[in-house]
Amino acid sequence: MLKAFLIQRIFSIPTDMLLIVFLKYSQELRGFCGFDVVPDVSKFTRFKQDFLMDLQSMFDHMVDMTEPICQKLDPHLAAMTIFDTSGIEAWVTENNPKYTNRIIKQLKAFKKSHNLDDSYDPYKAAYGSMPTHAASNQAIQQMYINGHFCYAYKFGIITNGLGIVRDITFYNKDFLKKHPDIVVGKKSDSPDEDKSLADSKALLPVLIDFFQKHPLINSKTFLGDAAFDAINIYKSLFEEIGFQKAFIPLKTKLSVEGTDYTVNENGIPCCPHDPSLPMRREGSRSHLRSKLPTMKFVCPKMKWEYNPADKSKHRVCHCDNPCTSSSCGRMIYIYPEKNLRAYPGVERGSQEWEDTYKIRVNVEKSINHFKDSFCIADRKTQNEKTLHADLLLAGITQLVTVLVADKIHQYQYIRSLKPLIA
Repeated sequence: MLKAFLIQRIFSIPTDMLLIVFLKYSQELRGFCGFDVVPDVSKFTRFKQDFLMDLQSMFDHMVDMTEPICQKLDPHLAAMTIFDTSGIEAWVTENNPKYTNRIIKQLKAFKKSHNLDDSYDPYKAAYGSMPTHAASNQAIQQMYINGHFCYAYKFGIITNGLGIVRDITFYNKDFLKKHPDIVVGKKSDSPDEDKSLADSKALLPVLIDFFQKHPLINSKTFLGDAAFDAINIYKSLFEEIGFQKAFIPLKTKLSVEGTDYTVNENGIPCCPHDPSLPMRREGSRSHLRSKLPTMKFVCPKMKWEYNPADKSKHRVCHCDNPCTSSSCGRMIYIYPEKNLRAYPGVERGSQEWEDTYKIRVNVEKSINHFKDSFCIADRKTQNEKTLHADLLLAGITQLVTVLVADKIHQYQYIRSLKPLIA
């Protein structure tokens, strides 16, 4: 049965019925799977539901198996943890486009008939008037995914910098019961705000559970979207989990209090006489006795000059309107631990930030790969266990790809099994 499900995902077969047709007409596939008689569709469904926990254990074990391969391939990318959330749309009436369009059309007519101004948003009003869950199943929650309303089962996914899945967490009733702080239903009139709130609440429980399951995975860098831009999240990422760097875009403007200088949008101190002129970063090592990490910034008009007499170098500030009597110019020392949101182990806006944050797209690629290539998005079912099993089988298929690519030393296909088979 496992081999049959792997074949289904490798060849992007969208339904179990079509998989059965493939097996009936291909003696080679039946032989590979070990079928004398092709099972009917109900047996495939029962297998997913009856062996769901075994599939979860298999997936977790394969994560541990593939971790040394990822570390060998690229230790830097393998040491990254990238988190994102998405949803699997269930086969319910509320997901019919006509259902949403009818409500939006009525609210647009209401706005026009009452001559309401642009402050009235029919789409937000539609979001507020829709039920929080599908009528057929309360676990199928209303969500806002990729710019459209839908009713779906939500899940969280972790990949490393290579885009290889490390964890899949299905937000079912057992998980939500274990972590009651996670927001699922609507709390405001804004779908984006609700999604950000739910994602931020789910992050730490998922990460803590993940590292407890896989103690040998030692990740030092976290990448996430702006939904995680909160002071308490930075504190937990660094102090509770042990990350050294966190690449999270700002959701709101930075503010640094208790200083006699201003900072720009990236938290870089600016010249006291010219707020548009950022100071220059110099060095990253701490020379303090406490060994606390520091960030040193110097005057942007300071230059190192060479003295040929004693063959030494010294700083010289070439500012026409100096803000200090020191010939070296103004220097500012910042202690990142006092404001982890402004200084999350890396300088915002730096080249390192720009190069590293681009890697976050790999988790979105994996989600799209699961939904499109592995046909998770178009499953015509509303059964929670079936969809959960389909998601785990997609993760297992990707990890099988890693194992196959390692065995035949074709690492360029580590995320794509079809070229390996071809």
